[in-house]
Amino acid sequence: MGVRIITDSTCDLDFKTQQELNIEVIPLSVIFEDGIYRDGVEISKEAFYEKQASVKVLPKTAQANPAEFCDVFEENREDEIVGIFLSSKLSGTFQSACIAREMLDGRQIHLVDSLNVTVGLGLLVRQAAAMREQGLSAREIAARIESLKRRVRFVAFVNTLKYLKMGGRIPASTAVFGTMLGISPVVSIENGKLESIGKVKGKQKILEFTTSFVNHHLIDYQYPVAFAHSHALETAAAYREKCCRAFHIENSVLDELGAVLGTHAGPGCYGMAYIERMK
Repeated sequence: MGVRIITDSTCDLDFKTQQELNIEVIPLSVIFEDGIYRDGVEISKEAFYEKQASVKVLPKTAQANPAEFCDVFEENREDEIVGIFLSSKLSGTFQSACIAREMLDGRQIHLVDSLNVTVGLGLLVRQAAAMREQGLSAREIAARIESLKRRVRFVAFVNTLKYLKMGGRIPASTAVFGTMLGISPVVSIENGKLESIGKVKGKQKILEFTTSFVNHHLIDYQYPVAFAHSHALETAAAYREKCCRAFHIENSVLDELGAVLGTHAGPGCYGMAYIERMK
């Protein structure tokens, strides 16, 4: 009996990493006027951002449904499953997984509501894969991820809150900062929800804000730090270099947001996620 680790495409782990970690990814979908595309399957990250820039009507997103989860869960029935999915406060994807588990009588399927998304979710999936390599059972992995998820910290800087507002991910009242010239709104994940936590002007202020954030939520260096961007590789790489130097980070990764998260963040977003040191 083995342990399968399953997540969804909002973890934003690229295909090579998925293979290296031996994980399975259930795609969410992005809906353009000309059709529905499964994130990372029928539309690549590069193709999505090209398409997003050319359309007049912003795309929408759709969660995976219970039938899709059932199909995946039913494979290799002798194995145990650990499912780690994006925050239930941002999507109904986790609920779909729960419904599927009930339809299959809950056989050795351990589900975790990550209360995170994008590279924060990706960090938890990476750790689950490492725990499996250490020989932990599905139940043990799920229990440890449940504990670890509360320590994930995420901070990101976006060009505009327009996309998040239009997608209903933040209240319209907080989106006003996104209209200010030269202002980068700052977002974070708080208790499973995406929250606007401030605004900065200029790249120096972005590093200063990050420093304040890290000083308040100290990095646990036994885990990697994950940097992310939405079609802003050069800017994100420079931000990563500065942060690694400033905070003495030796183990880090850089991932790009896929179609689902890119729909809500828009291009030009970048930030970081890490596990906070236990207090």
